[in-house]
Order: sequence, then C-alpha cells, then structure tokens
Amino acid sequence: MSTFSNLGINKDYIKAIKELGISTPSEIQEKAIPILLGSPTDFIGLAQTGTGKTAAFGLPVLHHVNPNSDKIQALILSPTRELVQQIKKQLFKFTKFSKTQIFVEAVFGGEKIDRQMNNLKRTTHIVVATPGRLIDLIERGSVDISHVKTVILDEADEMLSMGFKQDLNRILKFTTESDRKTWLFSATMPEEIKRIVKTYMDSNAPRIEVNRNSLVNANIRHHFAKTTLKEKANDIVTFLEKRQDQRGIVFCRTKAGAQNLAKVLIEEGFSAGALEGDMQQKERDKVMRAFKKENLQYLVSTDVSARGIDVSGLEFVIHHQLPEQLDYYTHRSGRTARAGKTGLSLAFILPSEITRIHEIQKELNIKFSEVTV
Repeated sequence: MSTFSNLGINKDYIKAIKELGISTPSEIQEKAIPILLGSPTDFIGLAQTGTGKTAAFGLPVLHHVNPNSDKIQALILSPTRELVQQIKKQLFKFTKFSKTQIFVEAVFGGEKIDRQMNNLKRTTHIVVATPGRLIDLIERGSVDISHVKTVILDEADEMLSMGFKQDLNRILKFTTESDRKTWLFSATMPEEIKRIVKTYMDSNAPRIEVNRNSLVNANIRHHFAKTTLKEKANDIVTFLEKRQDQRGIVFCRTKAGAQNLAKVLIEEGFSAGALEGDMQQKERDKVMRAFKKENLQYLVSTDVSARGIDVSGLEFVIHHQLPEQLDYYTHRSGRTARAGKTGLSLAFILPSEITRIHEIQKELNIKFSEVTV
C-alpha cells in the first residue's frame, strides 16, 4: 500500500495532512503526485469532485515553489469563490509545520478589489483565483504572472460551463511566455476541454483517469421515484421526514423552483435554506456558513449556485428535476459519498421522463433502481 512518504512528500507536509485526518493517499493522489513531483510536465487528471484532488495538485505545487523568490510562481484557477477560499485554506493547513514560509493569496469576485490589490503587494508565491477576477487584476496591472511556472485548472469543465472560456484562453495566453506547465483537473472531458488541451498543452502530457469504468463515484446508489407535478413537493417532504438525522442537497433547475421548494420545506418545519443566482453574495455566504456549520440540515440549490460546495458528510442528493445536461448529473451526485463514504442520489421523475433515466444510465454507465418514498 502506498504512503505519502513513498510518493516523495516532504515529512513536514505529511505531519500536517495527518493532522487533517489524511493518512493514506487516495487513488488520484497515488497516481498524480509522483508525476507532478518529477520534472516539469503538463498533466491531465480526470477525477470526480471529492476524490482528493486538492492535495493531489496542492502538495506537489508547494514542493515546486522557491520560497526565497518573491515572484508569483504558481496560479490555481477555480470556478467559484467558495472553491478558491477552500483551496487557499487547504494549502495554508498543509504548510503548518513547514520550516520556510510559502505565501498564498486568494482573489475572487464579490469582494472589494482594492483589498485584494493591496494583499498582492505583499510577497506572494501562489495565487488562487476565479478567472474573471484575475483578468480584472491583470488589466489593472496589480498582478504579475510573467514568472508563473505552473498553472493549475481545477474543475476545468465547471469553469467552461460557467462561461469562463474566454478568460481562461486569455490567462493561458498571458502565461505562455513564462514556459509554464499546465495541470488540468476535470470530472469530464467535453470538446471545449479537449480544445484547451490541444492548444495550450503538450500532446504527450501524462493523463490519469480515476474510476475509469465509471464517470460517477462508485459509492453512490442511484434511485428514481415516479411522481406527479402536484405530488412532487409532498413526496420530497415524505422522503425527508424518514431521514431526520441525515443531511443533503435538493437540486432544482430554476431559481424560482429553488426558492419555492425551500419555502415549502421551511413551512413544514424543516431546517432548510435556498441558494440561487439572484442572491446577494452576503446572503449566499450566510446560507453556506449555516449549512457547513450544520445549523441548516438541507440546502435547496440551482446547479450554478452549487458549484464549489464541498461539505462532507452529506448522505443524499435529491433531483427535484433531472438536469438538462448530463455533466450536471455527475456534478450533482458528486456532492454525496465523498472521502470514501457511501451516498444516495434520488431523482423524482414524471412517468414521461423514464427515457431520460435510460439515457443517463447508458451514458454514465450507472444503474438506477426504482423506489417508492
């Protein structure tokens, strides 16, 4: 069995990750770390959310930083403010016992840009950023990425589906001259990702795939329950009543759908909150904090708003409606069964949607079971 020491990780980092409860490498860590610690290379890692990707790229990138230089040497791009903050926090925890200081700054929208501009005036080795905010800072001359040696694209497919394609292209063009290497991590490999690989990466870049036979985490049970438009909310209530000691996320396709369902659940006495695109950043943060601290038991969310949610210990995911895009099913269900645990993904469908269930089964190589709630 592999250990972090065998993989070549510095003992100070091993001590820190042990304190975080990480003692043996996950599959993506075991496969990616030796490659990324070696000589500089482009890299493609295909793995679901919740498989330990942050440590898979975070530990090697920390090894590659020269703390004696005051230049920005690595750039980590991620789709949402929540994910950016989370990655920064993880890197900080990894360096707890390090003899030398590595400085990490996080930049993202929804917060005053002036404060972030000031922070970047201090010595910074690694910048973790959302693409849009990074472009703003580059255009204002507040960040110098000309010495960047490593660009990491985390959740690359999510960044593209959120409309960051142009920003990513610009950032990758900006860093071309610095002979940077690109490490791309993604749950899926749509055409647009293949284009980025072809344009900006070495055609011989090592490629690691985790759970090759299944695009979806194998620890998730996939169920569907037939219902009607009229009965759907009642059926969800019935399901939740039987699981008073469990936590989960309910996904809705629309903002209005998420607000309405959250309202129904609150009226029924459940501890629930909505997360959707029209909310102010302050409200959003408040709901997320409450959910992470377990003050809220259930979260009702749209697909885009749930990007970057990483809450451990969620037993289930409910699909109020099946998503339009197949990738979204992978991302939704990936919110449960994290860190080796098992979980349930339950879709409430109208009888006419059974063909969609068959399509998802076939495309994602998974098996659904019909249940009654």
